[in-house]
Amino acid sequence: MRAAGQITGWLRPVRTGLIAAVLAAPLAAGAKTPDRVVSMNLCTDQLAMLLAAPDQLISVSHLARDRRSSAMAEIAESYPINHGRAEEVFVLAPDLVVTGVFSAAAASGMLERLGIRVERFAPAASLDDVRANVARMGALLGREAAAAAMLDQFDADLARLRDEVARRPRAALYAPNGYSSGDRTLAGEILAAAGFANIAAEIGYATGGIVPMEVLVMTRPDLVVTSERFPAASRAEELFDHPALDALPGGTAPRASHDWVCGTPFVLRAVAELAEARQALEGR
Repeated sequence: MRAAGQITGWLRPVRTGLIAAVLAAPLAAGAKTPDRVVSMNLCTDQLAMLLAAPDQLISVSHLARDRRSSAMAEIAESYPINHGRAEEVFVLAPDLVVTGVFSAAAASGMLERLGIRVERFAPAASLDDVRANVARMGALLGREAAAAAMLDQFDADLARLRDEVARRPRAALYAPNGYSSGDRTLAGEILAAAGFANIAAEIGYATGGIVPMEVLVMTRPDLVVTSERFPAASRAEELFDHPALDALPGGTAPRASHDWVCGTPFVLRAVAELAEARQALEGR
């Protein structure tokens, strides 16, 4: 039996609540704000789209429109895209470029040498990092009040999702090639917030590592949370077809990749889906 753990009705309230919080918040009084902002990274794309004032964000990366990776792919359709090349960003005459620490490093360096301000964001490794990234993006855009409103909404929604559970079911995050994330990761904190104990931490993986199928089966998790599969064939994903996974007590539940990739408030949708999967296990 496969426990899908899907939730659909909750997706619209999260998006609506976040956008409403942003629109209701005015620009910080007297703050000097950049007028032309370009994002060259999937995660800064989404933070900027959530927080930027109208017409302030002038371009996002092409990955922002990738529905598998971006939680805001539909909204990104209304923005011009870039491919992280210095020449295409420079001609846009931005006064601020936001990107990731591992994204287009050569292009970012060249833009800085050309006199353009570049701010780099590290990948989020915890829910606290999500908060920090929202606050930092708000400060960079002169949208501190909007960021504060978003964080209030984030904390309120997270508090509603977190349940006090007497016994935490044991779950494994299982990605292609058998990679599993430990407790000291954003994925691990999403799992914990949904009320699960993490198999990876149980076997000694604080941040993550490869868990062989034999080890996974012997740990007997209550649920295996797998990644969404790509349409083409992949040997790395063939292990998801192994009959041993179906023989486990709770089966498997696929996760929506776009809600897990970046440290944005959309991680709460992942928490909600897993919380529903946990409740389904408890009700069996």
